[in-house]
Amino acid sequence: MVKIAPSILSADFGKLNEEIASIESYSDMIHLDVMDYHFVPNLTFGAPVIACIKTKLPMDCHLMVENPELYLDQLAKIGAYSVTVHFEATNNLNSLVAKIKELGMKASVAINPATVTQNLKDILPFVDMVLVMSVNPGFGGQHFIEIALDKIKELKKMKPDLLIQVDGGINAETAKLCIQAGADILVAGSYIFGAENRQKAIESLKS
Repeated sequence: MVKIAPSILSADFGKLNEEIASIESYSDMIHLDVMDYHFVPNLTFGAPVIACIKTKLPMDCHLMVENPELYLDQLAKIGAYSVTVHFEATNNLNSLVAKIKELGMKASVAINPATVTQNLKDILPFVDMVLVMSVNPGFGGQHFIEIALDKIKELKKMKPDLLIQVDGGINAETAKLCIQAGADILVAGSYIFGAENRQKAIESLKS
């Protein structure tokens, strides 16, 4: 069964914990998009906001930042379950992945739509998950880029037991395509938090 990770990027930050509570019973983890206005043209939140989140769900931290190594100790102290760093954001991917694991968190690598899957062949044995971006990172509410489907299939061939997460433009239609391609975890923001019935929105992604 595919897992659902709602992205709080589309939640109302004025009542963030209430927003998370509204989807907690139907979700598998909480996806936290950390942006620094340098790696991507948007600024969201960092460790102080994450530390205020109250949830029983695993916190899945997606670092869309320059110098991701600067965030790892804080995230570990907060209790982050997993950390995703971008292939495009560092020249020290192996050491970053090793550091994340040393701190007791799951290690994941993300690739942008323009990045080919073969770039990950040397790191795949050491990561717990790969995040395939199906939009260009930086903003919510974008349209799904279908090249992501080919990347999911390619990654499954490269490492059949690899967990693959897909992020961007996920709705009931694109979720079905991603699942058919081999995706294990779907990240959705506006589709869930913008829905009148959030439980039904989440269930539609799983079906």
